[in-house]
Amino acid sequence: MIRVLIADDQPLMRTGFRMILDAEPGLEVVGEAADGHEAVRLAGHVRADVALMDVRMPGMDGIEATRRLAGEGVQDPVRVLILTTFDLDEYVLSALRAGASGFLLKDVPPEDLVDAIKVVAAGDALLAPSVTRRLLDRFAASLPDPAAARPAALDTLTARELEVLGLVARGMSNAEIAEHLVVSETTVKTHVGRLLYKLDLRDRVQAVVLAYETGIVKPGTT
Repeated sequence: MIRVLIADDQPLMRTGFRMILDAEPGLEVVGEAADGHEAVRLAGHVRADVALMDVRMPGMDGIEATRRLAGEGVQDPVRVLILTTFDLDEYVLSALRAGASGFLLKDVPPEDLVDAIKVVAAGDALLAPSVTRRLLDRFAASLPDPAAARPAALDTLTARELEVLGLVARGMSNAEIAEHLVVSETTVKTHVGRLLYKLDLRDRVQAVVLAYETGIVKPGTT
């Protein structure tokens, strides 16, 4: 059972999310919060596995709440999935830097929301496809020189692992990568797991950023 905390300052949004999630076997809504302070307080109390976090809330916003729940150095982190109506680059980047494991727009279909929660709860990460490439293409302009940023651990990747890293950075799912490479999805999962381990990365989001930082993926390429 995946325990979910909903943090949104709009009661109707919280109710809508609760209705969707309560109807899904394997998911349990264990709390609701109207602002970041309440989300941080409740998360540990209700032992949430995943927090659905709005960005714009009164008092403490969703970015700061994410930092306190999932940021670097947090002893018992909660996986955070950012949900917002504001499809703006700076929010996505701030959320990722704060420790979020995913980012979706609030108009996402219910089945995609449920799938996203399961993905995040399993320790993986995701970004809305509509956000991934535009965000990182824009972000790439301010990234360090690829030669200077290249970690030595990249040299430990096999040619196939490096190829998979590039496809992950383009926002492709495991199923899409498997189809592209004509291999099984299980094989792709193995490659992703190995490259994350070798590069000492927490999840796919960190892998995507690394791929752009090191020039494995160039802005504007497909």
